Amino acid sequence: MAEMHLLKSHFSLFMLIITTLTLAGCGDPVKEQIEQQLPITEQRVVQLGQALNNGQVRNATLINQYADRVMASKSNLAPLINEFRKDATVNGPMYKALLDRVNTVKNQPQMFESSQARYNELLNIYQAADPVLYSDALSDPLNVLADMSDGQLPRVNSLSKSQSQQANNAQDFGTGEQLIGNPNYGSWQTGSNGMSFWAWYGMYSMMGDLFGRRTYYNDWGSRRNYSYYNDYGRTRYSSPSQLKQQSALDTRTQKSFSNSGKKFTSPYSKNRAGSSSLSSQSKTAQTSSNRFRSNSVKQSSYASKSSSKTSSFRNSSTNTSRGFRRGK
Repeated sequence: MAEMHLLKSHFSLFMLIITTLTLAGCGDPVKEQIEQQLPITEQRVVQLGQALNNGQVRNATLINQYADRVMASKSNLAPLINEFRKDATVNGPMYKALLDRVNTVKNQPQMFESSQARYNELLNIYQAADPVLYSDALSDPLNVLADMSDGQLPRVNSLSKSQSQQANNAQDFGTGEQLIGNPNYGSWQTGSNGMSFWAWYGMYSMMGDLFGRRTYYNDWGSRRNYSYYNDYGRTRYSSPSQLKQQSALDTRTQKSFSNSGKKFTSPYSKNRAGSSSLSSQSKTAQTSSNRFRSNSVKQSSYASKSSSKTSSFRNSSTNTSRGFRRGK
């Protein structure tokens, strides 16, 4: 009996060792995907930086050209204009954000609620670092400079302001409205009255002087105009925590309106019209953005502990042109 008991014990130990080795050999397939994708995404971001430094990103080049033109007529806005120049370099907020997000995936895996969420973030960053798609994303700050020229410079990859306003029945939120809602340039803050308003970061606060008034989330959400970030690039050019914050603010605002017997239209309920001559990469991003609206943001969010020269101008009398001309 003692020998039989000893044999059973040895057999049980043997099976435990075999099971442990088998499980260790299988590993986590998603973690293996992360290990493969991480260096590829890192390289992509580095290559984007090189393209910016070499003047190979179309709208980055145009930002410098537009900045020169606006500076010639509005030198008093030099600090703001020079801030927009940074968007054409690796010192711009969009590029720095991509670097920060890669570092978070690489060095802070605990910030993600699952391996899948971490892997999805790597894929988002990889796509955002595509030079063509990144050029499209730069159309927002570029078109702010166009608007600052008082019609002397045409908008790029976008309809004129009057056209897009009419198409979207949109309210005019002033010069710089393309950047409202973009976490690279500011954030939504809650005032003493409980209402959320847009607060610009650093030198971008000069935009407030151009607006002349605060932009409140409830007004902007219902009547915003087209912008590349909000209509095409939001899921690419936001971190998971930023997307989560946007979703929370939207939910909170809708609940507040509902409690008051009012209806609130989410700024992300539908895409606004106004894009022009965008790349196929951006159209793919729009499809992903539509999927985002119908699925839970939790699939790509941080864990609760988180604090958180490719193409020519479109020749059109109403949109953009190859040269500088007067626009509306």
